[in-house]
Amino acid sequence: MKEDEIKKTVREGYARVAKQSNSCCATASPCCSGADLAQNISRAIGYSEEELESVPEGANLGLGCGNPVALASLKKGETVLDLGSGAGFDCFLAADRVGKKGKVIGVDMTPEMLEKARENAQRGNYENVEFRLGEIENLPVADNSVDTIISNCVINLSPDKNRVFKEAFRALKPGGRLMVSDIVLLKELPASIKNSVQAYVGCLAGASMKDNYLKTIKDAGFRKVKVLEETVFPIECMTNDPTALAIIKDSGLSLQNVKEAVDSVLSVKVSGVKP
Repeated sequence: MKEDEIKKTVREGYARVAKQSNSCCATASPCCSGADLAQNISRAIGYSEEELESVPEGANLGLGCGNPVALASLKKGETVLDLGSGAGFDCFLAADRVGKKGKVIGVDMTPEMLEKARENAQRGNYENVEFRLGEIENLPVADNSVDTIISNCVINLSPDKNRVFKEAFRALKPGGRLMVSDIVLLKELPASIKNSVQAYVGCLAGASMKDNYLKTIKDAGFRKVKVLEETVFPIECMTNDPTALAIIKDSGLSLQNVKEAVDSVLSVKVSGVKP
């Protein structure tokens, strides 16, 4: 798909998520999730009970693939930028860490998500959180203005990851930290999955090879780039996962072929520093 078509597809997909409050990036099966899908997904990828209970209802849509806030070592008074902030879950957790003298800026390209996030911020009385409409390839923030950038299962959706990391580098202050959770690949996906609309919204088709992903971060200027943690992307309940079944139908591949492709998908937590 062309870049503008990818962005349109992702925007429309996440607009539906915002309206329906359904997860799409993690497994979405009752056999994996129990009664509360988003909460159980978030527990599985590293969020604590305290974190889950501290945010407004509706802020956690279960869209992540890791817990970047736990890695960011945020300090009181810092400014944090969240790339692809969704309904605000990680922003609200970050806001608690940086305190009233700190600031959190969430950027998202989906108006429906922004509306939901702003409602959540008002309901939770988060005065140090601001949500801005924008693309992560063209961040609506000033140069050298933030201390830490976080992102959770979003950069893989971008058709221009080089631009994303260059923009992140521009926005960070010297000494600023990049802390992201994302999806990467150990081997290339079949072309039919790469071209699948459902696979883009499901966070698979846009994923990069792991080595290329890390190289892109380094090429943007970041130093001390390292993978802090990696796990196989959970897909055990694929036969009952609506997103996975849609990918199978969209790609024309058999269930077994899709399982084999997904075996190469990793969830990684990556850090880097701007010199």
